[in-house]
Amino acid sequence: MKGDEKMSIWRQPTTIEHITARATGTVNGHLGVRVTEIGPDYILGEMPVDERHVQPFGMIHGGVSVVLAETLGSLASMMACEPGFIAVGLEVNASHLRPVPKGDVVRGRCTPVRIGRTVQVWNIELRRGDGHLSCVSRLTTSIIEARTE
Repeated sequence: MKGDEKMSIWRQPTTIEHITARATGTVNGHLGVRVTEIGPDYILGEMPVDERHVQPFGMIHGGVSVVLAETLGSLASMMACEPGFIAVGLEVNASHLRPVPKGDVVRGRCTPVRIGRTVQVWNIELRRGDGHLSCVSRLTTSIIEARTE
């Protein structure tokens, strides 16, 4: 391994193609959420801001920002679980810092705060197309054994 390469934190890695295929018919598919990169310790994603995403003033609805943030955090949490375990959401919060107008694209970066045996915490930063920070979010998940039923 080269000095600048990081070891992957993913214990259940997946592909962007697999994530995209599973989004069909879900809120992620309906809102156009797209994972664009899976790095060794981060996930990047984006979502267009169009008529599906805005409140009456033509700016992104805060709940839609949370959908993007929670999607990236949930994917990261699932991928960081040991095989045989899954992540379920405990808490998500978001601070909306700048408006994002219709016609823009929101890009998110999800990184770990803590990956524990039973609890994980993820930080998600959302940025407007001009690079300005629009929302910061934190997702906490509980790690439970997957049911085989």
